[in-house]
Amino acid sequence: MATLQFVKMQGCGNDYIYVDGREVRPADPAVLSARLSHRHFGIGADGMILYGPSDHADIRMEMYNSDGSRGSMCGNGIRCLARLVYESGIVKSNPMIVETDAGPRQIELKLEGESVSAVTVDMGEPVLDGREIPVGASGRVVDHPLEVAGLRQLITAVSMGNPHCVVFVADDTVFKFNDTDFAVLGRGFETHPFFPRRVNTEFVQPIMRRHLRLRVWERGAGETWACGTGACAALVAAVLTGRAERRATVELRGGRLDIEWRESGPKANHVFMTGNAIVVYRGQVELPDAEMVSVGG
Repeated sequence: MATLQFVKMQGCGNDYIYVDGREVRPADPAVLSARLSHRHFGIGADGMILYGPSDHADIRMEMYNSDGSRGSMCGNGIRCLARLVYESGIVKSNPMIVETDAGPRQIELKLEGESVSAVTVDMGEPVLDGREIPVGASGRVVDHPLEVAGLRQLITAVSMGNPHCVVFVADDTVFKFNDTDFAVLGRGFETHPFFPRRVNTEFVQPIMRRHLRLRVWERGAGETWACGTGACAALVAAVLTGRAERRATVELRGGRLDIEWRESGPKANHVFMTGNAIVVYRGQVELPDAEMVSVGG
């Protein structure tokens, strides 16, 4: 049997299992993520993040959802990874560059001594052209009518390295849905043919122009307590529809994120996200030898 060491971390309640893949790695990360992420028969998480060497950055991140599907980018997940590799001495650069399937991301750590107290991620520029997101329409998709589960919805589409559908709500009704009813709603959007690669959906209640409330359904994971890319997409959509300023606090089920869509100056048009990154616990699991392979061997 092989022993797999892991660290479980969470950012605003969005939790992941972190696995060091620099020397050995899972033979099939997708299958392992689905097994370990199960909240009754595994460790329990929204997914697994595997990290290892990069030829172009300080570290590389691979993200797998709880159903085993591969994710391109995760804002909460990358914040936690940055804290983990910095405090472990694996990466000592600050800011650091993390390679993701959505491209490189720069991360700046706020330090208290040698400990990380907060993490800011340059999430890059939002993608607003419908075919690039991708969705079933060209150009900007802003307050676009879409019928889901027999109801007409107005959606705004944004990609932050993964596709998002933002729905603005007038009151807190959706926040009172039980898990079953919310799952029906979330899956209705996720699997809608308008979204050829499925979609993450954010239901957003504007509280004030600098305060948004959000409930999220993530493709491949279901409802999560937070979604970093979703919080970024929500702010971008709120600015595009005149509902928010370019800097706001996004309130999620698991906590708050500070999001800025920079208008001018250095890195204009980039979205920046700041939030916490918390170690939940460290542990190990026993796996058959065949489930782990040597890197480069």
